[in-house]
Amino acid sequence: MKIPAQDAQLTAEYVAQGWWGDLTVADYVAKNARETPDRVAYVADGTRLTWKEYDEQIDLLATALVALMPRGARFGMLLPDSAEFHVALCAAERSGTVAVGMGARSGRDEVRHLMSRSEATVLVMRESHRDRAALDHVADLAEDGWTVDTLIIVDPSGPVRVHRFEGGTATVEEVPHASIELTRARAAGPNELAMLNSTSGTTGRPKLVTQFANRMIAFSKMAFEAADFTADDVMLGAVPGPFGFGLWTAHYASAMLGMKTVLMERFTVDEMLRLIDAEQVTILACVSTQFKMMLDAPALGSASLGSLRAMFTGGEAVPYERALQFEERVGAKVLQFYGSNESGAISNTSLRDTADQRLRTAGRVIDVMDMRLYDAQGRDITETGGPGRPGVCGPTICMGYYGDPAANEELFHDGRLMMPDLVTVDSDGYLRVVGRTSDLIIRGGKNISAVEVEELVEQHPGVLMASAVPVPDDVFGERIGVAVTVNGPAVTVADITQYLSDRGISKHLYPERIVVLDELPRAAGGKVAKGAVREIVAAQTVADADLRGVLAE
Repeated sequence: MKIPAQDAQLTAEYVAQGWWGDLTVADYVAKNARETPDRVAYVADGTRLTWKEYDEQIDLLATALVALMPRGARFGMLLPDSAEFHVALCAAERSGTVAVGMGARSGRDEVRHLMSRSEATVLVMRESHRDRAALDHVADLAEDGWTVDTLIIVDPSGPVRVHRFEGGTATVEEVPHASIELTRARAAGPNELAMLNSTSGTTGRPKLVTQFANRMIAFSKMAFEAADFTADDVMLGAVPGPFGFGLWTAHYASAMLGMKTVLMERFTVDEMLRLIDAEQVTILACVSTQFKMMLDAPALGSASLGSLRAMFTGGEAVPYERALQFEERVGAKVLQFYGSNESGAISNTSLRDTADQRLRTAGRVIDVMDMRLYDAQGRDITETGGPGRPGVCGPTICMGYYGDPAANEELFHDGRLMMPDLVTVDSDGYLRVVGRTSDLIIRGGKNISAVEVEELVEQHPGVLMASAVPVPDDVFGERIGVAVTVNGPAVTVADITQYLSDRGISKHLYPERIVVLDELPRAAGGKVAKGAVREIVAAQTVADADLRGVLAE
């Protein structure tokens, strides 16, 4: 298929309709720096960055990237959700390079995978990351088979120094800078690849999603309409920046309107409540797990949240009773989008929807998003209203997965990007998610590939076979449960956790319930019966259960 950013006719249509323009985020920052230079752009970890300072820091890093990298080359960003993260992302646009966004909590194995998959040999980091020196992370990569040749150290004032690694020799240099004229000439346009971020997809290792400015700019415009945004709004983004939800809320929308955004380097409920009051936050962006934790927090009773008028949530099922409780206790409207990192927005709720429409549906399908429903055989069943699998084409979809033609063949069908859910659409255009076609576990708003968990657990020397399934949970929505067969003593959650930790596997892939069976239940044809596995694992009330010889009785 022709992806919108590569299709001249679709590009022209989206520009004519006002969804796409000719500015990148870095361009919006420059505009804000000219028009409101002293207005605060970001509040992060106690520091304040004005639009003028933000723009200047982008130039400092962009000119360094031009001096160090050819146009189109990739660099990794291992940074918390901080001002430095947003500076680096804009510097990629301004230098014509591509930023590879990695979650701040990514484990050693995931960092190596994303760096090598993107062929990034430059890394941008703070002096230390999660209590380990940046140089130690570089050494880990080298030990694991991927060589970083350039490490750029940054802090809130900009790039600090450069470490070079060549032929086993490490040198430290001052930061080089290309001319501002050369840097401006290399800047990327709003339809050019400027970022790669990771997604679990539905099978195997994380994939790299291609990001360009206009898709998230269109997404943000949809949000502006839904919640009547103005430049005077104050956003608190509780979702980390490398991921789609965190990008439109704290990076794109903020720059487009020139509004103040509050960042959280490490999420805690008490700190979020404090910041809402201290910064007079009007728009909160968080996943369902975070607002459920907020409702359960003792500090909520004494918190001052009168400034808050709307909360955007999503990334997982939004529970009606808890969302209603939030509206009643906090006084802010709950809004959401249905979509994914790959698709962007497909449907959304707005301030003009009724409470039932806002809280019991995923909103109305957005007019410009050309969505069709398909059955299991790939036939178009849109006219029936479903249930069916959504396929979508519109101004918010990505360019596909970077360097992965096989995955793109699965991602697109009939000229549309396919979603992993089953949905219905009623006569008024409101969408409801009623099932899932893919092997995903959605924990705290993060998509986790069950296949990837299974492959990791099966590498433990005591495990013969593993089947990973979602376990319902009141706070996180779902947790990771795994049924296993073993070749000796029972394995436990602690055993598997220690094994994965020793191998540098990211914590979000750790099982939280292990059930040992004599054999995994099978469906006709010999495949593992995931439905039966889910029932067995969900029925357990403890983290470790050894049911060998029990179920057969």
